[in-house]
Amino acid sequence: MTARDGRIIAVENEVRVLRALHRFGWLRTRDLAALLWQQWQKSPPAESDLKRPTPSASGWRMAQRTLRRLVDARQVLRGQAPNGSVIYALSEAGSRRLQQFGVPALSGKDLIRAFSSAQFQHRSVANEVAISGILVGYRVSTEREIAQDKWLGGVDGVDGKKPDVVLQANGRVWWYEVERSRKNAKDYARLLKWLQSVRRDALPGRESVMLGKGLRWARIVFICTPAFRSKLLRDLEAAGWQKDTVETLITFETTLYSFADMLFV
Repeated sequence: MTARDGRIIAVENEVRVLRALHRFGWLRTRDLAALLWQQWQKSPPAESDLKRPTPSASGWRMAQRTLRRLVDARQVLRGQAPNGSVIYALSEAGSRRLQQFGVPALSGKDLIRAFSSAQFQHRSVANEVAISGILVGYRVSTEREIAQDKWLGGVDGVDGKKPDVVLQANGRVWWYEVERSRKNAKDYARLLKWLQSVRRDALPGRESVMLGKGLRWARIVFICTPAFRSKLLRDLEAAGWQKDTVETLITFETTLYSFADMLFV
C-alpha cells in the first residue's frame, strides 16, 4: 500500500484543528491531542460513565507540531489562561480558511482576552466532558455551541434553561451541569423548580415534551463539590423526591474534578 504524502496529512491535520477550535471556542494542546489523535468509538455506551480524556505522547507531539504551523501562519491565536495554561483560538485568517469549506467560523480573539479563573475552570471542565463524550461515540453539543444556540434547545433553552454540555444517543439525552461554586439563592431556587419540571417530564414510557419529539431524558449529571451534592439531595428530599427517583434521573460526579485542589477563586 502506497504511503500517503506527508504534506497532505499535515494540511488535513491543520483543518481538523481549526474545526475543533470552531466548535469549542478555545482549547489547550492536551485537549486537541486527546480529541484528534486517538480512535473514536462508533457506538456509545448505554450509560455515560465518562473518564477524563488523556492524550498519548504521540498525540501531544502531533498537536504541538500542527499548532506551531498554524500559529506561524497566523491562523491560530495564542492566549494565556489565569493558571498559566496556553490556550488557542481561531484568528481571522483561520476563520476565513474554514469558511472556504462552508463552515460559518468566526475569530475567537475575544474568547482569549480577559476572563476570570472561574470562567476558565468552568470552560475547561465542560470542554473535557464534551471531548470524552465525542471519543466514546455520543453526539455532543459543546458549551460554545450551546452559547451560540446551536443545540437542541436553541435560543430559548429547555424550559428556559441551558446546560453546559449535552450528549445524545438513540433518542436519549444526558444533560451536564458544571457546578464549581455555590449558586445564589435566586438561581438555586430556579434550578429546583426546573428539576421538578424535568421529574414530571421524564416519566417512564413516554417522550419528553420539554426536549422535543423523539427525545427522552437519560440523566441530569452534576459535576460538583460534595457540599453541593449534599445540599441538593436534602432539598430534593424536602420537595418530595423519592430516593429511587433521584437515583434514576440524577447523577453526581464529585471525584472526577477536585475544584478545591485547583484553587480557582
